[in-house]
Amino acid sequence: MEKAERKTHILDAENKSLGRLAVHAAVLLRGKNKPDFVPYKDMGDTVVVKNIDKMKFTGNKLENKNYFHFTGYLGNMKQATLKEFLIKRGPEEVLRKAVMGMLCKNKLRARQIKRLKFEK
Repeated sequence: MEKAERKTHILDAENKSLGRLAVHAAVLLRGKNKPDFVPYKDMGDTVVVKNIDKMKFTGNKLENKNYFHFTGYLGNMKQATLKEFLIKRGPEEVLRKAVMGMLCKNKLRARQIKRLKFEK
């Protein structure tokens, strides 16, 4: 079994929208930019995101975009807008959640999302 050679990509989030930044990070984490990509192998690279506080949100997403969380109890579906989620959890978790939704929903996702790092 060969070991994947991992590079480190540094993304600058300053004045970039959330979705476009998340797509770029997800492609690099999965390894879809490599010529020998196969969907069942974890061959992606490490992604470091800088200036995450300066990321921009287009349109009315701060008021209209909702995040849902089910606690496990009947009737306890929690809901928060993007603005509330940013205050409570921070921009790192907003980007991490966006990238998580773009990765494959299988066992590889947990390994791939661990390679997403943040710098101030």
